[in-house]
Amino acid sequence: MPLGQIRGAGGYFSLKQKQEIIRKVMDTVVSVECKGLRPVTWSTIEDVESGAWGVAGQPITDDDLRQMASQNK
Repeated sequence: MPLGQIRGAGGYFSLKQKQEIIRKVMDTVVSVECKGLRPVTWSTIEDVESGAWGVAGQPITDDDLRQMASQNK
């Protein structure tokens, strides 16, 4: 059974966005494997507490991510 796991800063994605990510992960896995695996393909999204993860040794918060996203629009 395929399993897609995604981790990210808690509070960044809304529930609606997480549901869209789950659908798209499923579609991607099935497009590579086969449609017959859809019923047994799992996707999970794990929220990591804001500030409890980092990049290049620097803690990153959900607010930091929003700021980065707004600069790249």
